[in-house]
Order: sequence, then structure tokens, then C-alpha cells
Amino acid sequence: MTSSGDVPESGWYHFVFSKFFVRMDPERAHHLAFRVIRAVPIFPGIRALSRRYTHPHRSLRVTTLGLTFPSPFGVAAGFDKDARGIAGLGALGFGHVEVGTITARPQPGNDRPRLFRLVRDHAVVNRMGFNNGGAVKAAGAIGRARHLRSRPVIGVNIGKSRVVDVDDAIDDYLVSTRLLAPLADYLAVNVSSPNTPGLRGLQELDRLTPLLTAIRDAAGTTPVLVKIAPDLDDDAVRDVGLLVGELGLSGVIATNTTLSREGLLSAAADVERAGAGGLSGAPLAARSLEVLKVLREVVPAETCVISVGGVFTAAQVQERLDAGATLVQGYTGFLYLGPLWARQINRGLRDLQRR
Repeated sequence: MTSSGDVPESGWYHFVFSKFFVRMDPERAHHLAFRVIRAVPIFPGIRALSRRYTHPHRSLRVTTLGLTFPSPFGVAAGFDKDARGIAGLGALGFGHVEVGTITARPQPGNDRPRLFRLVRDHAVVNRMGFNNGGAVKAAGAIGRARHLRSRPVIGVNIGKSRVVDVDDAIDDYLVSTRLLAPLADYLAVNVSSPNTPGLRGLQELDRLTPLLTAIRDAAGTTPVLVKIAPDLDDDAVRDVGLLVGELGLSGVIATNTTLSREGLLSAAADVERAGAGGLSGAPLAARSLEVLKVLREVVPAETCVISVGGVFTAAQVQERLDAGATLVQGYTGFLYLGPLWARQINRGLRDLQRR
């Protein structure tokens, strides 16, 4: 894992970030930005302007999972935990929004502070702990978003409730599956967050196989994908890819955040201050790309592989697509590059097409 300097830092948002947001608690800054995102579709003039200004060109459309995605670039899970910003994020140019992680039971997550920037690395450390209002509340929000005239594709990411023992994980996941699969365009099974005790153990095949089988059967016609960690070794990644093919699942999302702190540019004291949790952003780019390539060696050609981790520019998105990704997601780039990030990616992809 190495840090990357290939992150654009020009424009008005960089000024705002460096002068104001960087001094603000990251979670507070996120909530402030989210208010703006939710306001975008409320005002007709802003909504019309955003559609004209940010809507992806039709040449960027991708057909997969039986769906048409307006752009290959979408928002990763963790950004919109309770499905409150789907319309706004779609209006900003994201082709799909993966909401969650949503658990069967409401939970507050870990104690604050729980989100930290490593600015020199264009990275974030989080130990949020699946803070969300639960599957019942999310079902209402997703149901309302489905009826919007113009909306992005909606993915729903589900995880294990913290109070539920790992041995009872299947029943817990099935509560969320039965509530949310009928409302989701696709369902993502999160077994790879480092912030819920025991969760990553569900990636072991003897636990993963019955879990994914049960969710697949309960999801009906809704496509099911599994989200894996970058910290799996290549053999374990291959095993998961082969399992996806054997079970006839629709795809894999690679990858979640990492526990590694190797190769960071940030001062050791800053890294120590951030503490435990999953690291996302530029340092994850190399490993995320490696996992994508390993998966593509073993999964069926029609399997949807969503690549996420360390993507900031259109060239990086195109690199993932060229390496076999069906779709690409981002999260940390929004914090560093601002609300026009998806527009920048989509315009960059269009320029690359023309060349």
C-alpha cells in the first residue's frame, strides 16, 4: 500500500476545504455538506440547473445487473448511511448510490470522535461502527426515493447488527434482506468492515457460503453482491471469487477499507491520533486495483465487479474499467474534492472516450 499524489487540488473547493473544513471535525463537516446535498433536489431552479450541468452524457451508460446505470461512477456505501441523500447525489452526477451500511436493528455506532482525516495522504480513518436508523426506517426512505422521476440506481448495503452474535448473523442479515431487497436495485452484503467485532470472520468460506446462500434465496430477483476487504490475501480473494461463481451471485464489490497503515506520508503522531479503524482514500488505490485484477481472473465474465478504493480522477476510474471493473465507486474523494467531483469524473471519462 502506497500513498498517491495524483489528486487534483485546484479550484474553489480546495480553498474552502483548506481554510474552513480542514479545521472542522470531519463528521460535523460531513453533516453540513449533507444538508446541501439534500437541498439540491428541493428547489426547482437548482434541480433543473444540476440536471443540465452535471447529468452524465448518454455515452457513459453501463448495462449490468439487468439495470442501466447513467454512469459507471457511483457513491460507495458509508456516505449516505440512512438513504436520505439519494436524489441529491443523483443530481450531482453519480450514476448510482449505494446506501448504508444498514443493519436490521437501529444502532448509534461507536463513540465520537470516530472519523479522522490524514490530509497529507488524502485519506480518512473511520471507526463509525455502522451508525444507522435500522432497516425499517431505511425501507421508508428508499421506498420514497424509488418513486422519484429521475433518480440514480439504488444499491443497498446491509451488515450485521452489533448486538447480534456472529453465530446468529444469518438470521440478522435475513431481516434486512426481506425488508430491503424488494426496494433495492441491487443488494450488497457487507462482511468486511473492520469496525464491527467478528464481522470480517464472515469472509471465511465455512461461514460465508451459508450466509450468501441464505441471502441469495431470500432476495428473490434482486441482484446480490458481496463486499470484501483489501486485507484478504490473493488466495482468499480467489476463493471468494470462485464462491460467487458457484452460488450464481451477481457480483463482488472490491474493496472495503483497510487496517494497514503502511507507506503513509502523514506524521506518525497524526496516524496514532486517528487510532483504530478502516483507512480509505489514496493509500488504498494500489491494493484495490490488485484485488480487482485477481477477481477478474476467476469470476465469470458476466459477473459485475464494482471497484472501490483510492479513486480520485477520471483517469483512475478509466484504469479500473480497463482492468475489468464493471462499475467504480468513490467516497473519500468527495471529502477532498467537493460536490462537483462526480461531474469532473464524468466529463473526464467523456474526454477520454473522445480521444
